[in-house]
Amino acid sequence: MSDTSSQLLYFYNRHPISLDIIVTKLRASRGHLDDLRPEELYAHDQDHYGGLTATDELARQARIGPGTAVADFCAGLGGTVRYLAHKYGANVTGVEFTPVRAAGAQELTRLVGLQEVARIVEGNVMDAPLPDASVDAVVSQESFCHVPDVKRALAEARRILKAGGRLAFTDWVANEPLAPADAQLMWDGMAIQPLRSIADYRRLVENVGFGVLSVTDLTEEWRPILEERLAMYQRLREEARQSGAPTGHDAFHESYIRFVDLIQQRKLGGVRIVAST
Repeated sequence: MSDTSSQLLYFYNRHPISLDIIVTKLRASRGHLDDLRPEELYAHDQDHYGGLTATDELARQARIGPGTAVADFCAGLGGTVRYLAHKYGANVTGVEFTPVRAAGAQELTRLVGLQEVARIVEGNVMDAPLPDASVDAVVSQESFCHVPDVKRALAEARRILKAGGRLAFTDWVANEPLAPADAQLMWDGMAIQPLRSIADYRRLVENVGFGVLSVTDLTEEWRPILEERLAMYQRLREEARQSGAPTGHDAFHESYIRFVDLIQQRKLGGVRIVAST
């Protein structure tokens, strides 16, 4: 197993949002898991910046609607997969690298009865387990930053898209080069690969054959969102400490604090890119 694979598994096996945590919260709030509705997961499974509003914008940009075939690259626990299937009537396949999260996504999807239209498969987005020209849209949210070879992942998105299909994704960017110590902290705590500027990201998308439709700098939009997420993670950590449960991945906590600080300084930021075949 490569160092990158090992680091990703280490990080996501200790992530503060997991199947067990979501199921525990649902049992506490409703007493059981019977007749669980997709909407009841939204407060727990939208592990991306901006929540449902951000996903709605991706769906609009990717022209997702009833019957649209969609691939979600780096699908995590499948929150976006289920949401696009349930709200938009799309037929969605998520590709997730880490076995524990792929299995968790499948179980959550089963619990809300969406497994016929919302599927999560274990796989690598650098070699996506989907046929050529098989989907109308590819989406991804803050995940390519973990992928060792983003160019290969983008080329795979291009391969599986039909003619005229759309790619719409968000990701981290470096608005200025990170100090070596900060880059190492991001790797140790969150398995973050070396980041690129917005201009470099655009060129990368174009170099694999996409026509770029829009590039949106999300740095200012993300600043308050990241502060809120840090506060949420700190609450979860304290709740775990008080209950005697494991408090999670210490390196993640340390790196996330620094990540939010770098976002506030605008040294790190975010981008949304929309492109077509």
